[in-house]
Amino acid sequence: MSAKSAPTSAAGGTIHPRRNDQNQPVVLLNPSQPTDVAVWENPQSLAQVVPDGPMPSALNGIAVAPWTAHPTTAQGWEDLVARHPVEEPALVAPAGFKRAAGTVIREPDGRVWLVAPSNAFGGYQATFPKGTIENLSAQATAIRETWEESGLHVRLLGHLIDVKRSQSFTRYYLAQRLGGHPGDMGWES
Repeated sequence: MSAKSAPTSAAGGTIHPRRNDQNQPVVLLNPSQPTDVAVWENPQSLAQVVPDGPMPSALNGIAVAPWTAHPTTAQGWEDLVARHPVEEPALVAPAGFKRAAGTVIREPDGRVWLVAPSNAFGGYQATFPKGTIENLSAQATAIRETWEESGLHVRLLGHLIDVKRSQSFTRYYLAQRLGGHPGDMGWES
């Protein structure tokens, strides 16, 4: 763990270092365990980080450091997208399905990033970062949700696929990591 506030134990689990949207503590019933930092050097290995957990200083030549200049407003996220918009077809969700957006982040060494939703929310042990589109474009939602769920700063490279899920219709974009620190993930992961 870094010098940031390390998770504390609670009856039945570990407290996530970040509080949920209602400012309540999140108890992780089956917390993940970080892999040794050296594991990140091998692209054939599965590597794992936990909130505020250790990471190498760089991965594939890209610094691993907190993204402190991330947008804090809807307009800020939209302005970020406007710098590198990607062409895409219209996102038309089937009736009764919420629209969502997320990213598939591919590292130069071929690895992809996944997030482990806290307490396997939605039945997922691991998934790509994504979230419901509310008050933002699909592209801005994808970048913001990626940062919130993974701590990573990404740039969208293109439309990848649209997937009909149980309650949502999710647009995924192929993305590249520009920076950020996965240990800065929010309470949802």
